[in-house]
Amino acid sequence: MSSDLPRARRDRNRLLLVLIVVLFLGSALVAGALRFSGWRPHAMQNKGELLDPPADLRGLSPRLTGGEPYSWRPIERRWRILVAPPAGCAAACVELARELDLVWQLFGRNADHVDILWLGDVPEDAVRNPAWRVLEADPALRAALPRVDGGPGEADNGVPAYVVDPNGFVILRYAPGFDPGHLRTDMARLLKLR
Repeated sequence: MSSDLPRARRDRNRLLLVLIVVLFLGSALVAGALRFSGWRPHAMQNKGELLDPPADLRGLSPRLTGGEPYSWRPIERRWRILVAPPAGCAAACVELARELDLVWQLFGRNADHVDILWLGDVPEDAVRNPAWRVLEADPALRAALPRVDGGPGEADNGVPAYVVDPNGFVILRYAPGFDPGHLRTDMARLLKLR
């Protein structure tokens, strides 16, 4: 009878060890399967279209409307929101400028680390803030932006927006008519990476 007690304890300890190993390896296998299937938690998903591969603007030398160059300067860790409206854009661009100003203000203390780049002419009634950098119309820069004139099934009367990282890579695209709250959400996450 006394020999049965240690054997029962030993069997229980072995079963507990096997259970711990199964829980550890099982959770690792489930996590790996989720990772490689592409699943991500909803809070970790970006709202804009992730560009893969990102467009590389580093070789381009945009110029501000005053003639001075706009340098990417990655050391400053400055993020950019880039808009390249078509010529003659009026009401839609005025509304977009108002929305971008609101998004920029909502960045709070991080707003100083964001530039809003507007490629080409700005409508007269457009709202501007200290983050605005108006770039001269540059066909090469415009051509480097993915689907700048819209894509299949997108609104013809809107303007897409882009997020450019500190190095000069276009990493996110927002289709014409995008929700400015989505841009703000994605940018807020990126600004935490500073």
